Amino acid sequence: TYPQYLQAKAMQQVPYKCACFLRITKARGVTFQQLNFLKRMYIAQNNNMLHQQAKLKTESPASPFPEVEHLAPEKVDIHDVRSVSPLLPPPSEKPVINEGLKLTAVTADLETVVGMPSKKEKQWKEIKLNMDELPGVLARLSKIKLTALVVSTASAGFVMAPVPFDLTCFLLASLGTGLSSCAANSINQFFEVPFDSNMNRTKNRPLVRGQISPLFAVSFALSCAVPGLALLTLGVNPLTGALGAINIVLYTCCYTPLKRMSIANTWVGAVVGAIPPIMGWTAATGSLDAGALLLGGILYSWQFPHFNALSWGLREDYSRGGYCMMSVTHPEMCRAVALRHCFALIGLSSVAPILNVTTWTFPIISLPINLYITYLGFRFYRDADRSSSRKLFFCSLWHLPTLLLLLLTCKKSLYEKDNEKERVD
Repeated sequence: TYPQYLQAKAMQQVPYKCACFLRITKARGVTFQQLNFLKRMYIAQNNNMLHQQAKLKTESPASPFPEVEHLAPEKVDIHDVRSVSPLLPPPSEKPVINEGLKLTAVTADLETVVGMPSKKEKQWKEIKLNMDELPGVLARLSKIKLTALVVSTASAGFVMAPVPFDLTCFLLASLGTGLSSCAANSINQFFEVPFDSNMNRTKNRPLVRGQISPLFAVSFALSCAVPGLALLTLGVNPLTGALGAINIVLYTCCYTPLKRMSIANTWVGAVVGAIPPIMGWTAATGSLDAGALLLGGILYSWQFPHFNALSWGLREDYSRGGYCMMSVTHPEMCRAVALRHCFALIGLSSVAPILNVTTWTFPIISLPINLYITYLGFRFYRDADRSSSRKLFFCSLWHLPTLLLLLLTCKKSLYEKDNEKERVD
């Protein structure tokens, strides 16, 4: 019978599959994706065999074809389903005229017995979006929390600049930076829909769930990018607008595809996160100074303990989504880089008064929080477990705003800088 043929064919393919599996295992090792794929193949094959072994009910519903009502019920069994078999019938056998009718009737009965979905159930159904839910959907599309962090770091760079505070320029720079961030995040989600659907962390995003169409997402991104860059270029200065455009291109065209190609995506993403405070500084001063580079360096180093600790707890998710992250492919490097940049935060804080950005009070009062995050980074490097990574991640959440607040508190005033210039002269 056909089920027995399937079992015999599967047993014949077992040695070949085992040899292929052992060759791949010897060359590259076994990954979580390969084991998951083998499990799905096994389940699908068993379900296939169960469907082939399904028995018809003794009292089957009336057939919609009157031509087959005269057939005896004992002849309408699973053995008549010969046309669906991949095996071709022998040339000696001649097809029967009523065999197609019997096949249709048997298939209809099988759908009733097994519970196969109807054609209407297989069709794609559009999720109608309520207008009351649109603000929340757009907030998730633009990653509103990440956008708020970007705007806050750009605002800190603006306030730290050694020039008089201009409220109009500050508002234009903040709004333009926020719109640029919304555009970059929307395009990022547009590109990553097939991969986000495989991750528990991102499977509820609007594009993955079908709450909005890809065309709507791209249109929203353009409606944010064009006015955002126009505000930065025309309302602030061309340098800040150029930095905003470079950041959008880096995030969407470099960082997003690199996530599936190389662990270098982490360093590119750190550069993307370091640009907003530089944009705030250039919006206030119109030039790139040592203070702007210092703020960018602090944001650059802070992102490694923050993101590496976060990605450590999401290794299974990233592996399932096909992303090439340090925590998945190079776990020891992931912990070492996080610890290395914790020490870098101490060094950058010590350089701030040398570059005439803050007073000498800043390295002293920022040393406790920098030492604490370095201690948690060492614990993460030594223990390499979820508990230490979680502590480092939550510490990074309050470490950055505290460090920026201390920077603003210890900022050198214009009066002090003028006095130093007069002494030098």
